[in-house]
Amino acid sequence: MMMSASPQAEPTITVKFFASLRERLGTDELTAPLSAGATVADLIGTLAEQGTPWDSLKGDRPLLVAVNQAMVKPSHPLKPGDEVALFPPVTGG
Repeated sequence: MMMSASPQAEPTITVKFFASLRERLGTDELTAPLSAGATVADLIGTLAEQGTPWDSLKGDRPLLVAVNQAMVKPSHPLKPGDEVALFPPVTGG
């Protein structure tokens, strides 16, 4: 799946998927349009609406998210050109 910007140079972000997310979704990166005022939670919700297997992004366990290589919360606002990295939940023992 590849989302791309319209010819009008709409603002975009880069989304990268790691570990089991990359394997489940069948892609390691995509470019997504950015709506004004969007947050990380908005991005995840929009991706999850794409159907199977994307709906797995809204699972019981929250994803780990970094924006521009800094870990953030779902309420973090996004801006044009951001690089968003999504990681599966980590388990440990």
